[in-house]
Order: sequence, then structure tokens, then C-alpha cells
Amino acid sequence: MGKYDKFFALAKEAGLEQVELSIYESHNINISLFHGEVDEYKDNNGYSILARGILNGKCGAAACDVWNKDKAAWLVKEIVANAKVIENDDPIFIFKGSEKYHKINTFNKELENVSIDEKMKNLYFLEKTCKEIDPRIAEVAGTEFNQTSEKVTLINSNGLNLVQRSNYFTYVVQCVAKQGEQTKSGYDFFLDNDFSKFNAEEFAKKVVKLTVDQLGGEPCETNKYKAVLHPDVVTSLLRAYIGHADAEEVQKKSSLFIDKVGQKIASSKVTIEDKPLTKNVFARWFDDEGVATYNKPIIKNGVLQTYLYNLTTAAKDGVQTTGNGFGGGSKRGIGTAFVSLKPGKKSLEELFKMVGNGVFITDVSGLHAGLNRQSGNFSLQSTGFMIENGKKGKPLDLITVGGNLLDVFKDIVEVGNDVTVSPSGVSAESVLIKKIAVSGK
Repeated sequence: MGKYDKFFALAKEAGLEQVELSIYESHNINISLFHGEVDEYKDNNGYSILARGILNGKCGAAACDVWNKDKAAWLVKEIVANAKVIENDDPIFIFKGSEKYHKINTFNKELENVSIDEKMKNLYFLEKTCKEIDPRIAEVAGTEFNQTSEKVTLINSNGLNLVQRSNYFTYVVQCVAKQGEQTKSGYDFFLDNDFSKFNAEEFAKKVVKLTVDQLGGEPCETNKYKAVLHPDVVTSLLRAYIGHADAEEVQKKSSLFIDKVGQKIASSKVTIEDKPLTKNVFARWFDDEGVATYNKPIIKNGVLQTYLYNLTTAAKDGVQTTGNGFGGGSKRGIGTAFVSLKPGKKSLEELFKMVGNGVFITDVSGLHAGLNRQSGNFSLQSTGFMIENGKKGKPLDLITVGGNLLDVFKDIVEVGNDVTVSPSGVSAESVLIKKIAVSGK
């Protein structure tokens, strides 16, 4: 008898028409170093179950973080009680399965065999090396190693049984630089599931440079400037931008992409793809509803190709789901595993030459408060550098950039080739835009 068979038997007895279990198992290692001492060491196993069931056309849900002989009965009871109070009439599905799945392996067995000593050796080396590279580094404020191994299992009463395993690790370093009365902090991360790819010395040099390069910054004159946006900035804006392709937001009339499929909404240089089958740590070959995922353009050469659907929103529009049902409870949300802005051919230096004189915006903050989702207007605290005579110039500090989300992507003149993958599952590059409003002095 299978581990979860009792749940399915009890669900049937309770009159539930269809049921589903989503099981999430994880193993996490977290180690942090401060001033040469380990200040945190965690080695934890995670386990959670989300159970869903349909009763009289309504979907109830319940969750737990342990499994024993009593949990099956408790979950069934909670699902029934939950379904009876649901008033939403949206169509709900327990999926029968896709015709074909393109399985992709994202679990690296070799990572699991790397010793803790070797992982910690890098931490000590990073802290020591960052201090030695530049005398302006006053402190290494934090050095961390994190490793996660995950297993996602989806089984339901329609016979669906899907399992995907993945693992990855990160190193994160934060430095503090001081020059005169000015203090600046900078950090960077490295993420992969191949431990052999990590070069601690090169990573230390990168973090130090990111930190000390900010010293001496001051506001520029308030004006509109030609601009290059750093991949980190593009990533932040891209996530907000692509959220408007969420079919649920479109159906609720809260999207800026309403009635825009097939229309040009961005520069011809812009191609944004949903690529869950890319072989990296973010890959997912089925979504949280059990639907097979596939790679697809969301925007191609500036033209909106599709909205992103789960089973419920697809049924409402009379179309097929795009395999983007992620997260949520009884009602799944819409999300992406991995989004990619298609890179261009220009290097960052070539983008600077194209600008001549302008600004290079390397960081923005306050996106949640500083972006009006309904209009797309934003005003964000920022840092960066002047671009002078086609080269990166003096650092900028205490500035605010403002504009409109739709206009930023319409105004892209070139996309760079400096591909940067963020921990949020976005691959982006530097972009050159026609202009951006900068408030300084």
C-alpha cells in the first residue's frame, strides 16, 4: 500500500469527486561567517503537503507539514469543510495529465557529495581575500553559503504521478567600503548546481570592485538622459512588466496588456521568453497543476504573443493553458519558472559608446512602493554612474529615476550581451534606452 493511499480512499468515502496532493520536500544547509567565526549553521529538512479536492463543483484545500495516520483523515475533513464555504464560481480542475512531458533533469548528484569542509573553506577564503584586495574595504559584513535540494511530487485521483528533483547552491558576500566620511556597501551572489564552476578568487574581486566603485558618488544635474540600465535594474523592471501578461490580471481588467495580443507593445529589439525547459536550476517540466510546460515567446520583436494561463483562466477564455499554473491554494495562481530577455550582440562598452554622454543606472530600490501598477509610472531611488564620452565615468548617488514601465520597453534601442541570471529566475542583460528622467541636484 502506498504512503498516501489512505488519503485517496477516505476522500472517495467522503464524496470528493477528485483529489490531488502536492508534496514538497527539501533539504537546506545554511552557513554564515562573520569576522572569521561561524555565526549560523543550519541543516534542516522541509516537508509540506497541499491537498485539494472538488466537492459539488467547489474546490477546497488544506495543508500540513507532517504526515502520519491521522493526517489523511484531517486533510479530507478540512477539504470538505473548505469546499462548502467557497462562493467563487470559477471553473476548477484536477488535471488528468498532458499527452507528452519533456522531462528535464536538474539534479546534480555530485553537488550532494561535496564536503562541508570544502564549502566552508571557500567562506573563509572569501572573507580573507575581500579584506586584502583593497584597503578601502573596511569590513566584510557577511559571507554566506546556502544549499537547497528539492523534490516536488504531484499525485491525484486521475492517476497522475509526477516527480521532479533539483538542487543548487549560492555564495553571497557583502562588503563595506569607506573613504573619508563616506561609507558604501555592496554585495553579490553566485548561483549554480555545479560546484566546480565556482571560482572564489574571481568572485571576491567582483564583489570588492562593485563596492569600492560606488565611493565618491554624488547627485548629477536633474535632467532627462540617454541611459544604459544594468541587468539587475532590467530584471526588476522586467518582472513587473511581464506580470501584466498574467491572464487573471487581464480578466480582472487590471493589466496594462488588455487587448494587446498581436500588437506591438515594445521595441523591436525586445523578445521576452518563458523558458521553463532551459536546463538550469529553475527548470520545471510540469507546473503545479501537473500540466506539461514548454518554452514560448511572450513578446517577440516587440509584439505580444500570448497571455500566461493556468487551467482556470484558460477555461474562462476558451483557450489551452500555457502551463503557468504555479503557487496558490485551492485556486492555483499564475507564474513563471524562468523568464529570459533575449540577448543582443553589443557589449556593455559598446552600449556606452552608443550613448556618448548619459547615465548608467546600476541599482533601483523601492519598486513595490515606487511603481504604480495601474498606470505603470514609477519613481525609484537609484545609484549608478555617469557615461562620459562613451565611457563609464564618475559614480552617482542620491538620485531618483522616473518614467513609465511601458515606455521603458518601447524606448529600448539596443540589448546587450552581458547575460545575468538572477535568483528570482530571470535572465536579463543591460539595455540602452532613449531617455530616462533623473532627479539629482
